[in-house]
Amino acid sequence: MACFFRFPALKTLYALAALLISTGGAGSAAADVLLNPSHLCHAVSAKVAPRGTLPPHFSCRGEPEGYQHGSLWLRADLARVAVDPGNLALLVHYSRFDRLEVTFTYLDGREVRQSVRSGDFGTHWRSGGQLHFSAPDRDSPLRYVTMRFDRLASAEMLRMRLLDRDEASLESMILSGWVGATLTLLLAGTVYNVSLAISLRRQFPVWQAGWSMCMFAWGALWSQLHLLIAPGLSGTISAQLCSALACLAITSAALSAITALETHELPRAARYTVLTLACSASLLGMPVAMIRSGPVDTLVAMVGILLILTMLGVAACLAWAWRQGSAEARAFASAWLLPIGILSTTDLLSSPTSLWGGGSQLLVLVAAAWQTLWLTAAASRTHAQLRIEHDRALSAEAHAYELARRDPLTGLSNRRGFVEAVAPIFEKVRSGEDSAALLLIDVDLFKRINDTFGHDAGDMVLVTIAERIARWESASCKVARFGGEEFALMTSAMRGQALVRFADKVRQSIAACRHDEAIGDGKVTVSIGLAEAEPQTDFRSLYKLADEALYSAKHQGRNCVVVRTSEHAASPSTGQFEVAR
Repeated sequence: MACFFRFPALKTLYALAALLISTGGAGSAAADVLLNPSHLCHAVSAKVAPRGTLPPHFSCRGEPEGYQHGSLWLRADLARVAVDPGNLALLVHYSRFDRLEVTFTYLDGREVRQSVRSGDFGTHWRSGGQLHFSAPDRDSPLRYVTMRFDRLASAEMLRMRLLDRDEASLESMILSGWVGATLTLLLAGTVYNVSLAISLRRQFPVWQAGWSMCMFAWGALWSQLHLLIAPGLSGTISAQLCSALACLAITSAALSAITALETHELPRAARYTVLTLACSASLLGMPVAMIRSGPVDTLVAMVGILLILTMLGVAACLAWAWRQGSAEARAFASAWLLPIGILSTTDLLSSPTSLWGGGSQLLVLVAAAWQTLWLTAAASRTHAQLRIEHDRALSAEAHAYELARRDPLTGLSNRRGFVEAVAPIFEKVRSGEDSAALLLIDVDLFKRINDTFGHDAGDMVLVTIAERIARWESASCKVARFGGEEFALMTSAMRGQALVRFADKVRQSIAACRHDEAIGDGKVTVSIGLAEAEPQTDFRSLYKLADEALYSAKHQGRNCVVVRTSEHAASPSTGQFEVAR
C-alpha cells in the first residue's frame, strides 16, 4: 500500500480508502519519536529463527526484504534518538505477524526481553491498536531497542514509537475516551438506521446501517477493545478482519448513496457502473485482506484504486443528482464534505504521531461517526417530511370522505352519510338491545316559497330548519338532509307515545323558527312521517313505512305527525295510521 502513496496527486483521494485498509497508527507527544523501518538497522532470516536469538550482524542500508516467511529484526540505537532512556515506552501499531519479541539492551550488556504472539497479547495491548512495551528501570542506561517480527506481512506498514511512559499512559486514557464516544455514536446510528429502514421500507437506510455497523466493528477491532471479551483474536486475525470490514464499509457507503437517489435523478449506466465498482472492491478486498505473504503492498494498492474509482463515481453521481435538485444528493454530499476536507488537508502520512496515538485511524473513525450522524439527521428530516405528507394525505382523505357524506348547503349528513351513521343503531335493534324510529320531515308548500321569494330565500329557509334539527344530533339521534326539502331523523331508546310526543315536539320547534330575512314574518311548517323499526326491519323497508306516513300527513292537511303503527303492511291501505296535531 505504501508504494501507492508515491504518487502525490492521488494521495488525498486515497486517504480515506487506504487508511481504512491499513491498520497502522500514530501518536501525539512532544517527546514522541517515530521509528521508520527504512531508517533502522535490520537483519533478516529466511526461516523463523529460534526464540531469544539475535542475528550476527545488522545492516543499516537499504530496506529489508525476504522476511515474510522468516524473521525480521529492527534495531533502534538510542544514542541517536532524542528520548529519555530511563523512562522509555515502545508502542507498536501494527499486528500482522505471528510473534513479536522486544529486546531492551543496556550498556552493561544485560538484555531484557518481552514478547507477544498472535492470539495472545497478554497485558501489552492498549486501546487504539497499540502494543505497549516498557523498558525496566536499571542503573545502567538503555542503549538499544531491538524488535524481532516473525512472519511479518509488511514492513512498510509498521508504525513504532518511542516516548515517555507517563505520556503513553495519558495518551491511552484520552484515546480510549475518543474511541468509546465514536463507537457509541456509530452503534446508535446503526440501530436508528435499521429502525428507519423498517419504517420507510427503503434500501438506503439498510446500506447506511451496514456502513455504521462495519465502521463500529472496524473501530472495535482496530482499537483492540474486542480483546476484553475475546483475547484469542489478537494479532493477525483482528488485522485481517479490519481490512475486510474496511472494504465492506466503503462499499456499503457507496451503495447507500446510490440507492438513496431516485431512478429519474441518475442515469442508469452511471448507477450500475458505481454499483459494480463498489461490489468489485469488496470481492477483491476481502480475499486480499487474508493474504499473509506475497505481493501484499501491490494487491492492497489495487484494492485502493478500486475504492478510489468507487468514491469518484459516487461523487460524480451526487454532483449530477444535485444539479437535478435531489435533496438526498445534497444530504450525502454535505455528509462527506467535512470528512473528505479533513482527510485532504491533513498530512496523515508524514505526521503519523498525532491524535494521542490514534493517528489517521482515529480521524477516520471520528469522520465516520460525524458522517453517520449527519446522514441520520438528514434521513430523520426526510422521514419527518414523509410523515407530515402522509398525515396530510390522510387528513385530506378523511376530509374528502366527510364531504362525500355531507350536504353542502346545510352541513348535515346526506342520505349516504345518514345510512352509514345509523348502521350501529340497526345492529342493536336486530339484536334486541334497543329500539329505533325514523322521522321523515318535509317542508310544507316549499315550492310556493321558491316561486314567491326566490331560490335564495328557499335556501335560507332550509338552512334555518337544518340548524334547528341539528340540535337533536347526538349518539342516540342522527339527523340528515335527504335532498330538496326533505330531512330525516333517526332516534333510539323511545317507543309508543313518548316517541309520538318527541316527533310532535320536533314539528312545533321547526314551526317556531323565524325566517324574517328570507320571507319576512311568514311561517314555515313541516309534515312528519314516523315509523318504528322492528328487529327484522332493514333501512329500506323502514324508510318506505316512514314515507307512507309522510304521504298520509300531506294528504291530511300538513303540519302534522302521522305514525305508521302496523308491522310490514303490504300497502298504505292495509296499514294503521295515527295523526298527531
